[in-house]
Amino acid sequence: MKQLDTYKNFLNGRYLNEGIRITAGILLPALLMSYFHMLEQGIIISLGALCVSVTDSPGPIRHRSNGMIACVFLITMVAVLVYFIAAFSLFLALLIFVFGFLFSMLSIYGARSSSVGIAALLIMILSLQTPVHGMQIWYHALYIFTGGCWYFLFSMLLYTIRPYKIIQQVLGDFIIDISDYLKTRGSFYKQDPEYEKTYQQLLQLQVKVQSQQSLLSDMLFKTRTIIKESTHTGRVLVKLYVDMAELFESIMTAFQDYKVLHKQFDDTGILEEYGNHIVALSAELNAVGLSVKSGLASKASGENLYAIKNIRQHFEQLRQHYMSDKNVDQFISLGRIQTNLQHLTEKIDSLHHYTSYDKRIKKASATSIDYSNYGEKQDIRPAIFFNNLNFKSNIFRHALRVAFALLLGYIISVAFHIGHNYWILLTIVVILKPAYSLTKKRNSDRLIGTFLGIFIGIAVMFFIKDKTVLLVIMIIFMASSYAFMRTSYFISVLMMTPYLVIFFHLLYPSSLQILLTDRIIDTVIGSGIAFMASIFFVPAWEHSSIKNYMLAMLDANQRYYEMLTRSFINSEPVSAADFKNIRRDILTSLANVSDAFNRMLSEPKRYQKGIEAIHRFVVLNHILTSHFAALAYYLNVRKNPFRSKDFEAVLRDTTVHFSNAAHYLNEEEAAVVLPARDSLDALNQHAALLLEKRRTELALGQLETETKDSLVQVKSVTDQFNYIYNISADISRCCKQMNA
Repeated sequence: MKQLDTYKNFLNGRYLNEGIRITAGILLPALLMSYFHMLEQGIIISLGALCVSVTDSPGPIRHRSNGMIACVFLITMVAVLVYFIAAFSLFLALLIFVFGFLFSMLSIYGARSSSVGIAALLIMILSLQTPVHGMQIWYHALYIFTGGCWYFLFSMLLYTIRPYKIIQQVLGDFIIDISDYLKTRGSFYKQDPEYEKTYQQLLQLQVKVQSQQSLLSDMLFKTRTIIKESTHTGRVLVKLYVDMAELFESIMTAFQDYKVLHKQFDDTGILEEYGNHIVALSAELNAVGLSVKSGLASKASGENLYAIKNIRQHFEQLRQHYMSDKNVDQFISLGRIQTNLQHLTEKIDSLHHYTSYDKRIKKASATSIDYSNYGEKQDIRPAIFFNNLNFKSNIFRHALRVAFALLLGYIISVAFHIGHNYWILLTIVVILKPAYSLTKKRNSDRLIGTFLGIFIGIAVMFFIKDKTVLLVIMIIFMASSYAFMRTSYFISVLMMTPYLVIFFHLLYPSSLQILLTDRIIDTVIGSGIAFMASIFFVPAWEHSSIKNYMLAMLDANQRYYEMLTRSFINSEPVSAADFKNIRRDILTSLANVSDAFNRMLSEPKRYQKGIEAIHRFVVLNHILTSHFAALAYYLNVRKNPFRSKDFEAVLRDTTVHFSNAAHYLNEEEAAVVLPARDSLDALNQHAALLLEKRRTELALGQLETETKDSLVQVKSVTDQFNYIYNISADISRCCKQMNA
């Protein structure tokens, strides 16, 4: 069943759809022009389409179109300049260096601008393949411009035909990623759970979920046809996204002290039931995601609703016969898990209704949403470019590495008269990334994928001689390569190499051996240059930049915690806009610091400075975010009425820990202040009195009393504040250790 789901996920996913779209957009001009015996011109047109396809990534349609239009004009201009200067080696070397730097710097404006810069570098490199002169320069530029315009119109046409398909595919991925996150959280309920391994998996999944959520926010709330027009499909997609975002936050509130729970309840079997039920909920959520991607309605089986009733009965039986005055506080935690699972089960069961796009889904459920609170605006001021022209900027360092690596690659290719020298530069561009870990992985993927791909290509041509069949196989390899371009670079290279081998065999059958030799030599040289540049030329190791992510995390923690605590002090309602913005900031910060830590793990050991303290910091902040989510849940969903002025002192002392952590990271130990240790005493004393009263009632056999309800409300909130205070102190110690 799992393999079948994987198969369905791939077939209905955006990556296969993207691979087919790009393949068709690139091949059609060449095939059409070859019909009129103008294959050479068709290939140049296809090059223009290829470069523009690099910028055609998911996002708001306005951003996609603006990116492709900018790319069309930029690649045309670059091609003209390269053609004019190609005859002068010295000036061409200077141009390669300048363009390598400038176009790599575009990544400071976000992923789409970065892809425009990569497209410009690609056309610069590919234009070196066939130097032209005179009027041919303008003809070639016109062909490239035509290819870019063709791909833009082709992509927009497909979007017009199926405007919601890409959103459904991304939303389906978002739901499936949340399903994986939920399933991983279920591992805590197994006997003898591997805590460190599970935390590491959760951190990686957190990055994936946050990435999908940011992309969806942009696509849904910056697309005019969805937020302005009264389209039923758009309303359903918005409602489903909002419900999934709330569901994810609800999943994050489920964190408990699992070690204590296992010690107390392992013999009862209820924790194992919880774990099995979470796995079942994950499977049902995965089914919803697949249905959203495919556009087909799914049906709830009802089994999980039946199962949660049985689990509830088991919980009540434990309350009747197992709960005592000695373990009542652990039962409060168990009750929170039970309530959360009940909510998750009902919510997931109701999600199936959206996949039918039933007309009875109310308009107000989507139109009442404040769209301004979702997604972030990309700042494109020129000042940002100039502010990054210093060695503190990782983008600046990366741009310099790319520029010098391209220059070195060009000098080597000219000095040693290497055939197809543009392949060296092409290898450098696709391998060299801002992070060492990404460059290292791409390097190995490129080398191994190229060698295996050449073997596959030669094997295919050995057994198949028919040119028509070879052409079909080449198209399949090409589509597969683009389908895996964003998910698995190794498979992409593995598919791309045989496609190029067959292409050159069909185009230049007598020169195939020379082409293959050049391909291997150029790939090895380009990979070597890229790898050496990432290590030795103004390298940007994560230990030098991760502090910035940690400081942003601490700032988001402090702002979010203060807003939540104020609500428990004065009962004033939280501003929905402020709440959503800060919540988005804290999730983004957590994803950024987790991602940076994962990249750091792939760096050489000697550069993993303070790795243990950073790992502890990331794990603690992941747990802390769960406790924040729990407090928000009590405010917004459970409407917990418990309020107290005693939270004022707790707020003061906890924020001191956050401030101290920032002082340690900034090496400002003189500013560190020792917080008071008794700020939680008043709150805990109130909870302790209720707990003692409840224990007395239980000793008398009184299960349902007013004290029970008051204790659950008070202890649910005070436990979270105790956890947060202790974790903030641990975070401060981590930062002190890292600074040391």
